[in-house]
Amino acid sequence: MSTGNEHFWQCYQQTQFLLTQPFSSSLSFAIITAYNPKGKNLSPSQNRLLDKQLQRHILRLQYPYRALIGASTDRGHMEKSWAVSLDKADAVELGKVFNQNAIYFVDNDELYLVPCLVDYEELGLGKFSSRVCLVNELPDISN
Repeated sequence: MSTGNEHFWQCYQQTQFLLTQPFSSSLSFAIITAYNPKGKNLSPSQNRLLDKQLQRHILRLQYPYRALIGASTDRGHMEKSWAVSLDKADAVELGKVFNQNAIYFVDNDELYLVPCLVDYEELGLGKFSSRVCLVNELPDISN
């Protein structure tokens, strides 16, 4: 595994989630982004385009979904993401379609980091609810 992937894998383990409403702790869902495929930083306009493509793809699947933000603990890095009510295997495939190194999966409030394009083992990260920050509105991350 490259040191770049190792760095990203460590960062992914620290992610916090910004939501406008809490989720029921009994739900199972995936958290997927289209931002920065394969860990390569893209421009805001490129990321917005990929995000719209992912949202259209989710709409076609006809699963319930909700927007959220995945963020570093210092909020220095944020990515628009989608909580989607689909199973883990389908979520990994969707992550691969959008060239994501990993996705998150939540099952009964347990958060897992699940690899898509990197050769790591799935990793339990503890309670999803402990990483949630409720906000009045999601921040604009277009700049």
